[in-house]
Amino acid sequence: MKIALSGKGGVGKTTLTALLARQAATRGHPVLVIDADPNPNLHLALGFTSAPPALVGMKELIEERLGSLEGFFRLNPRVDDIPDRFSFEDHGVRLLVMGSIGQGGGGCACPQSAFLRNLLQHIMLERSDWVFMDCEAGLEHLGRATSRGADALLIVVEPSKSSIETARRIQQLAADIGLTRLFVVGNKTRDAEEREMIEKGMAGLKVVAHLPESVALRQASRRGLPVQDPTLLAAVAGILDAIEPCV
Repeated sequence: MKIALSGKGGVGKTTLTALLARQAATRGHPVLVIDADPNPNLHLALGFTSAPPALVGMKELIEERLGSLEGFFRLNPRVDDIPDRFSFEDHGVRLLVMGSIGQGGGGCACPQSAFLRNLLQHIMLERSDWVFMDCEAGLEHLGRATSRGADALLIVVEPSKSSIETARRIQQLAADIGLTRLFVVGNKTRDAEEREMIEKGMAGLKVVAHLPESVALRQASRRGLPVQDPTLLAAVAGILDAIEPCV
């Protein structure tokens, strides 16, 4: 499966991305995780000691593949070796960091955009990994060609009006690029009232899970340790079980 995750900042999509990736790896799947958030910190959620370098900052590599960073450049550069060369791996999970194409002082983003777009198309359309992509709310890295290879978009929502409004905007952005298989994960829910708020606010989309607010998760995050909350881990496993037959 190839799954993109999005949601309002702070709703827990990065943590969920890491938990889904670890769960898929325990099932024996080759897993590639893509950190496409402009503020990359997925390596921390995965428990990596450090993060691989952001690809968007590798100007020499991008210039080599595109032929130029100014004026005319190749629209279809070679990218098939990038995921294995520039990712870090731990216990069956491989992490690749994209970086933000809008970084200050980065100059024209066109060559970097072309490079990342081709790389994502290769990953989504040609590689056999189970892919989990941590996106920002704007779905910056996903385009029409890339979305063809994505099996689904998971929209992570917490019980707040601002989170639901952001999720609805994400739904529209997904429709604009032809991504129609959308699922909702309610996160940090404490009671039936909050679960109902998400269900009503995201009416029309399938809510595949409500993840409880977890003290164990907060403690693990502070210490940089794997999550050991059996209730939370069982719920995350249930998300994979719910999505896989639908894609």
